[in-house]
Amino acid sequence: MNVAKSGYRVFSANSTPACTELAKKITERLGVELGKSVVNQEANRETRVEIKESVRGQTIFIIQTIPRDVNTAIMELLVMTYALKTSCAKNIIGVIPYFPYSKQCKMRKRGSIVCKLLASMLAKAGLSHIITMDLHQKEIQGFFTIPVDNLRASPFLLQYIQEEVPDYRNAIIVAKSPSAAKRAQSYAERLRLGLAVMHGEAQCSESDMADGRHSPPCVRNTTGHPGLELPLMMAKEKPPITVVGDVGGRIAIIVDDIIDDVEDFVATAEILKERGAYKIYIMATHGLLSADAPRLIEESAIDEVVVTNTVPHEVQKLQCPKIKTVDVSMILAEAIRRIHNGESMAYLFRNITVDD
Repeated sequence: MNVAKSGYRVFSANSTPACTELAKKITERLGVELGKSVVNQEANRETRVEIKESVRGQTIFIIQTIPRDVNTAIMELLVMTYALKTSCAKNIIGVIPYFPYSKQCKMRKRGSIVCKLLASMLAKAGLSHIITMDLHQKEIQGFFTIPVDNLRASPFLLQYIQEEVPDYRNAIIVAKSPSAAKRAQSYAERLRLGLAVMHGEAQCSESDMADGRHSPPCVRNTTGHPGLELPLMMAKEKPPITVVGDVGGRIAIIVDDIIDDVEDFVATAEILKERGAYKIYIMATHGLLSADAPRLIEESAIDEVVVTNTVPHEVQKLQCPKIKTVDVSMILAEAIRRIHNGESMAYLFRNITVDD
């Protein structure tokens, strides 16, 4: 029976077996069994959840890993949360290692901040606390009206570099864009290595320039208020891609939080090879690896892609042997144990800075 000594239970909200692997590893470390539940999809793609045991007055942890079918996984989590809430669970805590829609956390033109919407939906469904890992932007925590523990995968990736990368002392940490420089700098400082930053963009042929950035500037519109004349904003134009830092004769280690569409990583690897890097690694927390990512990685100059198991990617590993996995179930299990026992979470964030 899935009752720990102090009375908490752990459920998995996934309907696909591949997505329950992380939940099984976490429960093994905790010494409990997964809660009895049925999660499936009806013929019309509706999500159905049935809790098979009493949860009245219990603290419940729901582990939800996010597969390629993101929207189905979200509905599974929402429906299970509400089912547990209506079954009189005392506290319902969501363990969501990769938080979906985290890239849509800023307003873009006439779009919407979907990440804020999802945060509101989870709280409304009944979650009282969330455990996640390496949010795309740390400010996402401010979208929630409930506590959020944003764990870090960097200690596990740093350990992998030290133990599995031959001659890592001859490596240099690379940020594939200026926006990733803070994360890369943190890795470089902890490993006592140098830092390089990619800047600019690949120059396209004139036939590919269909985005209008080289078009003539618009004529000022004077149909508004006759006394109002706003200054004309200069269009942005990035320089040709360059590497700030010396990577010649070094092992290049590119670090980021998410690796999904890999075209940018492949292009970065080619430039680093041209600049003299003799081996190229990619370290990322969440390995989404969508579309043709495994094939592109296999055919590229990248030597190894190291990701954690926050997202299931066993199929991609079969397609590309360069993909390696680091297990982070230990820190997730410890977070569950500490939260339930009312212990401080500070130990899990020791030596962690804002930039990590």
